[in-house]
Amino acid sequence: MSFTEIGRETGLSTSAAQQRVRRLEQRGIITGYHARIDGAALGHTLAAFIEIRPLGQVDESLVDVLASMPEIVSCYSVAGDASHLCLAEVTSTQELDDLLTRIRTAVNVSTSTTVVLRTLFRDRPPSTTLMCRPPSAERSRPCAPPAHADRPGTTTRGGACAVLLASLM
Repeated sequence: MSFTEIGRETGLSTSAAQQRVRRLEQRGIITGYHARIDGAALGHTLAAFIEIRPLGQVDESLVDVLASMPEIVSCYSVAGDASHLCLAEVTSTQELDDLLTRIRTAVNVSTSTTVVLRTLFRDRPPSTTLMCRPPSAERSRPCAPPAHADRPGTTTRGGACAVLLASLM
């Protein structure tokens, strides 16, 4: 998204949008930029969440084992019945079954799998009800949505930083 597009989304000039993005980067709110890879375009059309439950004491090598499996694209340490929740992208149910077998063979765990039927949304920016805290302020206040949010044909989710830009002091 260009600074011109960000400015259009937030009601700012291109120059003001660029300045606000730089401030967000300096404050550590924007931490980087990346290319989004479409797994389906590479043939990885099946996504599944895998819950990992240790059988007995947690094996110290669990995270290393999971990280070594390229089919696992994300992994989270979680609270609850499972110790980890992983997202895998594979080409077929057979490949998913093989992955589950490799996980259970490598470390002493049980797995529970949920197959994704359709992704409704992904990687959304934070809510417009973020709490804004200017560097010198003692109290936080709710961020206001962009001034143009009620205009037909505009959105507050034009990009990862449009909402943050609109509310940054």
